[in-house]
Amino acid sequence: MERMKRINVNGSALNCDDILHEILLRIPPSTITKLIVVSKIWLRVICSSSFRQGYTKRWGQSFRLVGFFVCNFLYLGRPRDGYRRPRWEPALPFLSTCREGDDLKHSGILKRLGYFIDSCKGIVLSGFHPKTYYVYNAVSKQKHQLPEPQQFYKVLCMALIVEESLDGDTCYKVIRARCECKLKERNSVSIETYSSNTGKWKQSTLMCSTSFALRPRTAAMVVGGVVHWFAMWGKLAIYDPRLGDRYIALIRLPTAVLTREHEESVLGESSNGVLQYGQSNNLGVEIWMLEKEPEDKDSSVYCNCTRMKYKWVLRWRLNFKVLWKQMPSLSTHSKETQLLSFLPRNSTSVFVRSGWNILLCDLQTKTVEIVNYQGRGGSISWESSKIVPYFLPSWPHASCAS
Repeated sequence: MERMKRINVNGSALNCDDILHEILLRIPPSTITKLIVVSKIWLRVICSSSFRQGYTKRWGQSFRLVGFFVCNFLYLGRPRDGYRRPRWEPALPFLSTCREGDDLKHSGILKRLGYFIDSCKGIVLSGFHPKTYYVYNAVSKQKHQLPEPQQFYKVLCMALIVEESLDGDTCYKVIRARCECKLKERNSVSIETYSSNTGKWKQSTLMCSTSFALRPRTAAMVVGGVVHWFAMWGKLAIYDPRLGDRYIALIRLPTAVLTREHEESVLGESSNGVLQYGQSNNLGVEIWMLEKEPEDKDSSVYCNCTRMKYKWVLRWRLNFKVLWKQMPSLSTHSKETQLLSFLPRNSTSVFVRSGWNILLCDLQTKTVEIVNYQGRGGSISWESSKIVPYFLPSWPHASCAS
């Protein structure tokens, strides 16, 4: 009888949402998603927004690779007499790496989104510069066309900020920043911000203490709500829209040794939530992190509005010859090798392209593996295209166990 009472007490505890919430928070990520089939109560708790926010804060958000978007710069913002896309070539090519990617590719939605611009946490920003933009949520399968912007920017760069509200809804902001056609040094830039909360565009002007110009036709890297744009003359422009002071800080990009004459540069977010920067040429790749250095007086340090100082710290340097020793067949494409992108919240792995092969490179172990994808890689104009990996958050939804 006493044993039966203990069983009933334990069973009732596991049926209490608050107690179950605290227990499940201690389950590692490799197991947590498998527990949604235990019962409807467990499914409801695990899929709730409050539990998801608490769990990802403790363990971090994991992502799964779905495929790669191909963005051809020849067609973006082209003049009327510019280079036209052939009819046989899709506006939004997609290289699928899994069944979920195949479903996305064959669903037909990509044909209605225009050209790829950026993605964040599964949200895709696409459209036709400079007036038509779409936001597509691959999880909810919802497509939203943004209202036409109020300002006309002939040449621009953009940013996509995705956040989750307290009630679990996905909120986002889209920022359009004007880029000067002529490389004139100015200390201000006009931007226009769309918020999903208001459904409207808002124009504002950002000021900087020194002259600068943003690099056109690029997408910003957003880390912790802070926007990072590539700027001209080897600089990085940093804007925190949460501060509300409309100020841009500048920092000079790090000086390289192996990749001094670099051909490709990318931004990403490290596993501990700081900005990382990588650049490559046909010799190799070098990667830095932007870390806090309160006492350092180096010229590469910048000071933002919160008076916190940051400095570039070299994290990795890899010669591509190390990779060719593992895969001699790829050495024939050594002159076409370049850094593609970082993985989300990952400090040890990057995607590298060699010819039409996409490689996943582990910087810590200096090992490489080929990423298999479905698509016509041989028909892609790699020199004029940017290949961007598309990840979805690895988290179950209530519909998964129906």
